[in-house]
Amino acid sequence: MTMRPTDLDRVKALPLFRKVSPETFRDVTAGAFRQRFPAGTTLLMEGDPVDFLYVLLDGIVELQGTWKEKDTTLAVLRPVSTFILAAVVLDVDALMSARTLERSEILMLSGQALRRTMRQDAEFAMAVAEELSGCYRGLVRTVKNQKLRGGTEGLANYLITQRIRQGSKDTLVLPHEKRILASLLGMTPENLSRAFASLASHGVVVHGPEVTLTRPEALERLARPTPLIDNHMPPQARVLGKGEVESWSEETGYA
Repeated sequence: MTMRPTDLDRVKALPLFRKVSPETFRDVTAGAFRQRFPAGTTLLMEGDPVDFLYVLLDGIVELQGTWKEKDTTLAVLRPVSTFILAAVVLDVDALMSARTLERSEILMLSGQALRRTMRQDAEFAMAVAEELSGCYRGLVRTVKNQKLRGGTEGLANYLITQRIRQGSKDTLVLPHEKRILASLLGMTPENLSRAFASLASHGVVVHGPEVTLTRPEALERLARPTPLIDNHMPPQARVLGKGEVESWSEETGYA
């Protein structure tokens, strides 16, 4: 499909393109096209060559990894976000699969045009470096969370983050089904159920996708969040700090 002016405006607002010149933006988006996909569509398989930088305009995309008979969710993306940037820059095969969780609209930018423009425009190359650096720092946060915390502590911090993102209300709605949430936290569904049960004594009440925090202060004492692991900024605040960007995922640092 032909790109609409509104599509270009949304892409231009991403941290990756926000500061580039009109000429550079025109070069990067030359030959780009927009496409709609139904829910459950595989956009990319791990191990595939990556010809495009994907920009999620509408819908939800899940990034997955597999090994033998196992699979795991690495990230869940919401608009507007880019993904597979590292593979595009290096011109290597994808390490993740991507599939739509609901009807989605994707803008695809030529990987070749992006690499060529990076060589020609130092300012744009710096923007790409900042984006990838932000992704890396998000990955470090995720690894620290999974390696340094038990499942109950990890879930407690996740609930605190969601509470802040959803307006600091005492009742929040889990943004994903529990199978996906378990994968994001590095847990099995059974361990996630046990972690929720353990948090009942800290005021966590679960009714389907709704979670009520009757004693948020007690939950925070258990979680002990730290800015060196956790990011409690609301999802619309994409720029976290100088060179640290979260335009790719509201959940984890994989991109």
